[in-house]
Amino acid sequence: MPLDFSLSDITLEAVAGGVLIAVARVFDVSLAVLRQASIRNGRAKSAWMLGFVEALIWVFVVASVVKNLTNPVYAVFYALGFATGTFVGVVLEGLLARGEQVVRIFTHNGDKMAALFRTKGFRVTQFEGKGLHGPIQLLFIHVLRKKAPLIPELARDCDPECFLVIDDVRSSSAAFHAAVRK
Repeated sequence: MPLDFSLSDITLEAVAGGVLIAVARVFDVSLAVLRQASIRNGRAKSAWMLGFVEALIWVFVVASVVKNLTNPVYAVFYALGFATGTFVGVVLEGLLARGEQVVRIFTHNGDKMAALFRTKGFRVTQFEGKGLHGPIQLLFIHVLRKKAPLIPELARDCDPECFLVIDDVRSSSAAFHAAVRK
């Protein structure tokens, strides 16, 4: 079907329909981002529920776009909703910050830094190692993801030249979960 489009096709009805499509896409793509985070964190039930709602919205949106393929306004709003939904989903996922992380800090001030983190209530495991310029200490701190952003600033205040690596944790022992959540 050839695309025979003119500016007269941009009606108030087409724009209103396009806005509804964009809003629906924002919701379903945001849910997709949250579903993927649930999968990554091993939360099968929430991934299932999010996936169900996401797919339901998507089916209705795609059906309305396909019915109106002769008017590219719908496709533009579809793409706008997709892009915005991706952004909104990432922001929401960051605000929810579910899960746990391990922060590894490589430092020459391990004892001092470990003591600082312990006074702040963090559980710290310390290892000795050898780096390019001699002895180095590696600190492991297992935290809820919501608390992880506090660590780099504290670490750099203690040792501006420390090196940090932050990784997501998919699972850990049940006893440690209770200790980390306090």
